[in-house]
Amino acid sequence: MPDSESPTALPERLQKSFETHAAKVGVIGLGYVGLPLVRAFTHTGYPTTGFDTDSSKIEKLNAGNPTSATCPAADIAAMNATGTFSATGDFADLAEMDAILICVPTPLAHNREPDLSYVTATTETIAEHLRPGQLIVLESTTYPGTTRDIVRPLLERGGLKSGRDFFLAYSPEREDPGNTQHRTTGIPKLVGGDGEVALTLACALYGEVIERVVPVSSPEIAEAAKLTENIFRSVNIALVNELKAVYAKMGIDVWEVIEAAKTKPFGYMPFYPGPGLGGHCIPIDPFYLSWKAQQAGYPTRFIELAGEINSAMPLYVIDTLAGALHARFAKSLSGARILLIGIAYKKNVDDVRETPAFHLIEILESRGAEVAFYDPYAPEIPTTREHAALAGRTSVAWDPAAFEAYDAALICTDHDCINFDALVANARLVLDTRNATRTVKEGRDKIVSA
Repeated sequence: MPDSESPTALPERLQKSFETHAAKVGVIGLGYVGLPLVRAFTHTGYPTTGFDTDSSKIEKLNAGNPTSATCPAADIAAMNATGTFSATGDFADLAEMDAILICVPTPLAHNREPDLSYVTATTETIAEHLRPGQLIVLESTTYPGTTRDIVRPLLERGGLKSGRDFFLAYSPEREDPGNTQHRTTGIPKLVGGDGEVALTLACALYGEVIERVVPVSSPEIAEAAKLTENIFRSVNIALVNELKAVYAKMGIDVWEVIEAAKTKPFGYMPFYPGPGLGGHCIPIDPFYLSWKAQQAGYPTRFIELAGEINSAMPLYVIDTLAGALHARFAKSLSGARILLIGIAYKKNVDDVRETPAFHLIEILESRGAEVAFYDPYAPEIPTTREHAALAGRTSVAWDPAAFEAYDAALICTDHDCINFDALVANARLVLDTRNATRTVKEGRDKIVSA
């Protein structure tokens, strides 16, 4: 900064560029979080560059082709039509950005400890090209303290200082893939800054594209709020998963119980059971807080219990299927042919991260079953760290006439496009983990709930 330039000159220029939409925005990570952000900024007129290490993804996006169901072809076409969007793998271009938003994965390591390797590697890359007058925002879900204790020191290695030369904030993503009611621009945006200037700047940037920005007093509050949101869901899903097993022993339909309970207009919020947890958030985020709490010497027994219950659901489903096969056909899982319906972690998306379907396949095959799957959203299993042996397997075609060749169909994902009437009509046995067959009238004697 020149001697004649006041300490307020950098943030003032940066804020003005945000307000006039002249600022160049860089989004690192073009997945289910980054792409919707790019869509929001390009739609508002900001020159926006998407950064990713996947060259095939970059080529597709620059050619106007979608890379996931998160942003369909029409959205990508609209982004390209603005003339303000480009995707690149050249991270030297980060030096040209006025705002850089980090949207990279934060998975768990094999020992269920936080894996911040993507965040640290991305931050180190930014540091190589960092210049005075930039706003850096971490959006990846993480434990409290990451922004100031991990990201800031890495960025300051070159001599530039947060709050003086560059500005740092945390603003957690709140995406819900497949949810058409709540899109990025309509979801309130939490923002915590490393200092008041950073908070003001981050709020100014997001305020131009998000309907409501919610400032909080620190990055740690925003980091903890994101974890709290998903821990709340994890614990309540664990509760209904446990109730499902309890009520099943009593001959009570948990789905009807939930429908009855949710008629109360206060004091109750419906959550629904399933074959296990999936997606990037709920199966992972609680363990980020558990790990951090352990560092502080405080056990998180409630959170860990919920994790144990949810993690055990695939085994419960398989045991229920084994019991149904034995009761109906005097047949064991060994040698049984099973058709898994849906491998995406939730309906109407192509996202298979942490999906319980992979656990179901592996458990079934370990017990001697032959497993095929059908999923129009996820027609091929990608390479994953924990389930590498499943990579490359492809979906069977939708052919109701062929369903009778399977001993059972196991509904893991209830995509709206699936004809469950046809499935039940042609299958010998249907194990429904999602209440997907609730409106099916014919063949209800074939359906078993799990």
